[in-house]
Amino acid sequence: MELYELLESTLAGLGYELVDLERSGRGKLLRLFIDKPGGVNVDDCVAVSNHLSRLLVVENIDYDRLEVSSPGLDRPLKKASDFVRFTGESVKLKLRVALQGQRNFIGILREVKDGVLKLEVDGKMLDLELSNLEKARLVPKL
Repeated sequence: MELYELLESTLAGLGYELVDLERSGRGKLLRLFIDKPGGVNVDDCVAVSNHLSRLLVVENIDYDRLEVSSPGLDRPLKKASDFVRFTGESVKLKLRVALQGQRNFIGILREVKDGVLKLEVDGKMLDLELSNLEKARLVPKL
């Protein structure tokens, strides 16, 4: 089983979502970003870190350091389910291929359906292909 899939299924069993996984060049640093409804606190990160430390030994995964963190207020959106979950929120997007000469957009996520994201920007609705997204993040509410 691939590391991402192993971590994703394990975290789901613990009630968490794997938002992102980063590995250093040689894979010696594993950095995980986790979330759950209502947000993640330090105790959640400690509990997940302790559980995963044991799991990674059992699964014989070679690493030197494990970091578990919340995704932050500007949470990345990666999966289609992320976009559905955060419908109605303000998002910042960067496209791979420009639309109308522009690659960066900030707007309100209105809908995601059949691989197309509807983004409201200054009162206008844009249809953006999910496959054309390079990056997407929530805009923090301060």
